[in-house]
Amino acid sequence: MSIPLEDLFNDVVGKSQRGLGLTVEALAEKAGVTVAQVEAVKEGTPDHNTLLKLAPALGLHGPSLVTMADGGWAPQEISLGGLAQFNTLYHDMTVNAYLVWDAQTGEATAFDTGATAAPMVEKIRELGLTLKYLFLTHTHPDHVADISSLAAPTVLVSDREPHPAAQTFSPGETWQLGGLTVESRSTWGHSKGGTTFVVRGLARPVAVVGDALFASSMGGGAVSFPDALATNRKEIFSLPDETVIAPGHGPLTSVGEEKAHNPFYPEFK
Repeated sequence: MSIPLEDLFNDVVGKSQRGLGLTVEALAEKAGVTVAQVEAVKEGTPDHNTLLKLAPALGLHGPSLVTMADGGWAPQEISLGGLAQFNTLYHDMTVNAYLVWDAQTGEATAFDTGATAAPMVEKIRELGLTLKYLFLTHTHPDHVADISSLAAPTVLVSDREPHPAAQTFSPGETWQLGGLTVESRSTWGHSKGGTTFVVRGLARPVAVVGDALFASSMGGGAVSFPDALATNRKEIFSLPDETVIAPGHGPLTSVGEEKAHNPFYPEFK
């Protein structure tokens, strides 16, 4: 069963409004619409006319926002040898964790744990893999809930966001995993030390992005909305279009698909 989009069009509007620090009244004035129209959109009314006026005021791509409102796009299903996605229930939401491995050596690494690492542990046993690392994209509870079950010999997290169960590293560091390389890139803004891990050596590059980016959306800029946007542009959208994006929530997507469909990045349309 495919994983639905993490955010709806009104979530995108709300994230951008909060990130820009705009009140409903200020946004309505800036966009040339009424407060009632803004509130209706935020409650989920797919009013195309209002969305197209709100989009430039929020730095969003209007047509992509309208497509989201119509439920008109979902990323293509991705199946990639050496990559497995695990989607687990955490309170009232689901969260993703990932396993990447080199088929030649059987060496594997996990990225985040999800609510429970049990399905990942089962997959490691089933494939006869040797887990070498657990990389943490950030330390929000839904991503680090089950570090102990994985029993990874080395657990790593950015030095900007330490965790008691992990060793720290400085973004930019790389690791070898059999014939694969794992490169760390700072994509902070949603959290202080948010990190994207770029895996090369599979049939396609893979960027495990945590909550930096979702299919047609992005994580809330809880620490810094401008830096969340900027680091995504610099560190994720600079990757080849074929790069698989493995997000913390929602379905797999790709750099090319997000350039075409993500409302937060109008410059690529």
